[in-house]
Amino acid sequence: MNDFQSLPFHLQLLVREYGQSTYQLIQGLRPVEDVAERTRRAAQIVQLILRLKPGLRDQPDIQSRLWSHLSALLGEEVELEAPVPLRPVSLRVTRPKPVPYPRQPPRLRAYGRGIEALIAKALTLENPAEREQAAVQIGRTMKFLFRQHNKENAKDATIIRHLSELSNGQLKLDPALVDQENLFEMGPGVAPGNGAGTSRPAFGAAPPNQPRRPGPPTGGNAFGNGQKRDKKRSKKGRQEPQQPPQ
Repeated sequence: MNDFQSLPFHLQLLVREYGQSTYQLIQGLRPVEDVAERTRRAAQIVQLILRLKPGLRDQPDIQSRLWSHLSALLGEEVELEAPVPLRPVSLRVTRPKPVPYPRQPPRLRAYGRGIEALIAKALTLENPAEREQAAVQIGRTMKFLFRQHNKENAKDATIIRHLSELSNGQLKLDPALVDQENLFEMGPGVAPGNGAGTSRPAFGAAPPNQPRRPGPPTGGNAFGNGQKRDKKRSKKGRQEPQQPPQ
């Protein structure tokens, strides 16, 4: 039992959670024959865990959980007089299967696999109006991603052509309508997906219907007379030449 690699998977998770040193301290309770003394030392280990992980103190029912984990790592056959009721450890017993890494690259790298998933979802819409609105939103997002990837703006015709290629010709938009109504354009400070007509002023711009604060007077600085202040600075910064040591 000293080698935690031979433990069941759910107990290995507990060892990784509390550390191998804590696990060795828990295993040191096995040779203790007196149940009261073993329980006293187990309480000290619980307090040590709370000192090492002070964030656990704020969690509800933490004492019952720590005592249950300690009993599971020690072994249910070893008796403990726990001050709280012990519960079975409800952790994953079997090792989860590894998540397969996507081996197929996106058809157009600038947009990634997320746009392809959105297009596949849009193709399931049966209502033509909803499908067209989804195509507009996807095209707007594609234009935003194209700008982020290539550091330049894309023409609407390019986005429409890429949208048709990724959907195998099933999502089509009228280029004249897109250009006339600026369907792919977003206002300043609007992220894709927030909808049109919800633009907010750019950072640093004055809110609407609110006058801007007057700036400093022209011909000087914020202190009033700029020429006199410059003269004082020049006199203050002037230093007399130092004499060489005799």
